[in-house]
Amino acid sequence: MNELHLETSPYLLQHANNPVHWKAWNAHSLELAKKENKLIIVSIGYSACHWCHVMEHESFEDDEVAATMNAHFVSIKIDREERPDIDAVYMKAVQIMTGHGGWPMNVVTLPDGRPIWGGTYFRKNEWINSLERLQEIYTEQPQTILDYAQKLHDGLASISVISKSETETDFNFAVLSDLVAKWERSFDWDFGGMARAPKFMMPTNYEFLLRYAHQTKNQTVMDFVNLTLTKMAYGGLFDTLDGGFSRYSVDIKWHVPHFEKMLYDNGQLVSLYANAYKLTKNKRYKEVIEKTLDFVEKEWLTKEGSFYSALDADSLNAANHLEEGAFYVWTKSELESLLQEDFELFSVVFNINEFGFWEHQNYVLIQNQSLDEIAKQQKIPLEILEQKKKHWEQILYHEREKRSKPRLDDKCLTSWNAIMLKGFVEAYKALGNQKYLEIALQNADFIIKKVWTPEGNLNHSYKQGTRGEPEQSVAKATINGFLEDYAHVIQAFISLYEISFDEKWLQNAKQLTDYAFENFYDEKAQFFSFTSHKDEALITSHFEVEDNVIPASNSVMADALFKLGIYFENGYYEKICQQMVHNIIPTVTYPSAFSNWLNVLLNFSEQNKELAVCGNKALEHLQKINQNYMPNIILAGSTTVSALPFLQNRFSENETLFYLCQNRSCQQPTASFEEITTQIGL
Repeated sequence: MNELHLETSPYLLQHANNPVHWKAWNAHSLELAKKENKLIIVSIGYSACHWCHVMEHESFEDDEVAATMNAHFVSIKIDREERPDIDAVYMKAVQIMTGHGGWPMNVVTLPDGRPIWGGTYFRKNEWINSLERLQEIYTEQPQTILDYAQKLHDGLASISVISKSETETDFNFAVLSDLVAKWERSFDWDFGGMARAPKFMMPTNYEFLLRYAHQTKNQTVMDFVNLTLTKMAYGGLFDTLDGGFSRYSVDIKWHVPHFEKMLYDNGQLVSLYANAYKLTKNKRYKEVIEKTLDFVEKEWLTKEGSFYSALDADSLNAANHLEEGAFYVWTKSELESLLQEDFELFSVVFNINEFGFWEHQNYVLIQNQSLDEIAKQQKIPLEILEQKKKHWEQILYHEREKRSKPRLDDKCLTSWNAIMLKGFVEAYKALGNQKYLEIALQNADFIIKKVWTPEGNLNHSYKQGTRGEPEQSVAKATINGFLEDYAHVIQAFISLYEISFDEKWLQNAKQLTDYAFENFYDEKAQFFSFTSHKDEALITSHFEVEDNVIPASNSVMADALFKLGIYFENGYYEKICQQMVHNIIPTVTYPSAFSNWLNVLLNFSEQNKELAVCGNKALEHLQKINQNYMPNIILAGSTTVSALPFLQNRFSENETLFYLCQNRSCQQPTASFEEITTQIGL
């Protein structure tokens, strides 16, 4: 029978009443397949996935489909966000078999888990016919399937091996200009982003391009980054009424989003817009930061200081049916009724015209001009237009709140929480809002107390209710953490040190780093595996090295190792970071898939420096320094005598001193804030 009612994942619980005899991924389910010699259906999705809901309704809620699945297969449902390790392995298999991937992802495997067939979304009849044909071949020609499974397994094993570079670790920075020049050919100079649809935001790409443009004084690339950030902020990808970004745009102009909102997107984008704001002081960027963090605090922040994961793309429409985007869109008649005499001006700002039209008489709000341009065209003061825009947004927000809200995915994932924590830290640096610091510290306290165990490991997921227990039970952390959890928590803790000079955050980061070395590092591969050595092995090893919508956990670890190597004067950390970067850079042909690695490479450039601020007024100076964009400066400091190796013998009770260093060599300290800011180019 269906066993998903025993789970806590919102996605799995959505399938708990399907007639399919779903099981969760566990030792019992896998052993059952071997015992009964049955093929396994591995079906992977997530709660905010629109097409996952469509396939559920068309197939998994259908008795005919269920009869086929129940008769011959052990059917396992997986929440990809709970088990990114399983998702990654089978996604590779699907990409080998079909040339593309996505969700829902459906794979048929042998009883031992080796894949034999798969794809993404299937219509009902195609799904039934495929399953029946596979079962027929497995019964009548098992060797054919076994041979194919072995070939596919060999292919999976081969692509999990990362080639090693045997040359010296002197980095060639000329490769960056070549890669960026190649990348520029894909820039969309009309709407920003890459010149294709669907359009993903890929914050890591723009973090790198922003830093590259700043350090090389490349105005063309800088203009492109600002164009992209401006166009993304114009909507409808960005929710101008309540803040927060959807996952991606289905069109080339960032207009109609795939309406789900994900924590990891918004955490990264807040960091990106905060860095861009430091450089530009663009009011639009500040608005994006403030609205997004208000949204996160209101909709996702829990009493314990954790953040929920996502809001669904679908919500109930006026007819009480689930519909993608129903919560967010407007008809012209609704807007006319709500805005009355202001409707015409509103229509100019938010394009209630052909540009802003979506489908079925619905409009998705989007700007394509700045308020400054519109104010000049309409011959009204800019201040008046800005006030009107705020007023309109309040009217529509309160009206929208009367609608049925999208469903909430209320599990708390450690890696995503750390990404959002860092977003609050970067926003605090840029804007100085004390509340952002308080929320960041609250979340860090949650991570330490609720998901970091006395045994030293992190857990991946935290959720109200646990397997086999009623929903009202005490919340618990489950699933042994993956490399992504360690990498992002380490980075988040380093960022907390950067705004506080509280060395406990560096000690916590170091403790987790050492645990990761012991339990994830593979000396032969020279990278960290995605899963802990303590966990049961999957069908093949997985080393996450490609940067995607979230940067690769290995590239995040490499960046953290670089910083910790300096703080603790730890040559081993530095050596492993260099080795990882050195192995990756020669393989890069598509820079967009390795942009965080390119960012780490920039750490080794001659422009990278370290700045220590030691003395009674260190924190006062730190706040001023943090308001500036300084991706090439690693900050350290103290208001007392410090035991941190990098800061030893640098504290003076009589004055606050600034030490500017590079490659373990420091200039004479200065007590002049003006002098040091000139030296670091502020």
